[in-house]
Amino acid sequence: MGRRKFVFFDVDGTLAAGRPGQQYVPESTKLALKKLRENGHFLAIATGRSHAMALQMMQDLGFHNMVHDGGNGITIDDQLVFIEPLDRKKCIKLINECKENGILWGISPYDTTYRLVPDERFYEFTHDVYMDTKVKEGLDPEDYENIYKVYIACYSPKEERLQTLNELPWCRFHKEYLFVEPANKEKGIKSMVDHLGGDYKDVVVFGDAKNDLSMFCDEWTSIAMGNAIDELKQKADYVTTDVTEDGIYHACKHFEWI
Repeated sequence: MGRRKFVFFDVDGTLAAGRPGQQYVPESTKLALKKLRENGHFLAIATGRSHAMALQMMQDLGFHNMVHDGGNGITIDDQLVFIEPLDRKKCIKLINECKENGILWGISPYDTTYRLVPDERFYEFTHDVYMDTKVKEGLDPEDYENIYKVYIACYSPKEERLQTLNELPWCRFHKEYLFVEPANKEKGIKSMVDHLGGDYKDVVVFGDAKNDLSMFCDEWTSIAMGNAIDELKQKADYVTTDVTEDGIYHACKHFEWI
């Protein structure tokens, strides 16, 4: 078995197959996770989702440890250790630009499963069901100590009018709106391993998508799924088979971790 590993898994397209809302974890992946635990390895999820949005998912998948908030937060043994917010001044500056350009916006000032918006127009434009949207009349970002995420509703390329976007991490998952959120899973992984007194050379990461690029680094072993984007495969130490073709199980057997 060798040294104890600290193994981090992205979720969508890595641990779980299928479309959102119809996802499932392959039986071979469940078996691999079981054997990894039996062999004494440390397992964690590494997700861009917020702590509140990922907590149920973590529990459903049988995990107790998680890098979340795109690397700005960690949970160990089911206990939240910390979450760092975005740069507050830059977020407020960005929202002011949205107002000037007539672009709809929302914020997450708390670790919750809902976002706040100033009026009904955000939901009417996006019809988004990813998370709850609550209207707070007179919503002012200046009233909040922390801002964890900002949501901007517009079609591409309208966001190019927002100069402050160049100063903040963001990603578009939906055509109707984009997320301004942390995107540095490497940071969260290092924070967790440091907290546990581990060695970076014993870290293993599995991923498939663009938001996993930040955690594919030279200090540890990076494994790309067969269904991963080409850019991630080029950075990987090893490319396994697709998530639906026993990718995690095959990689763990290849490296003799199980």
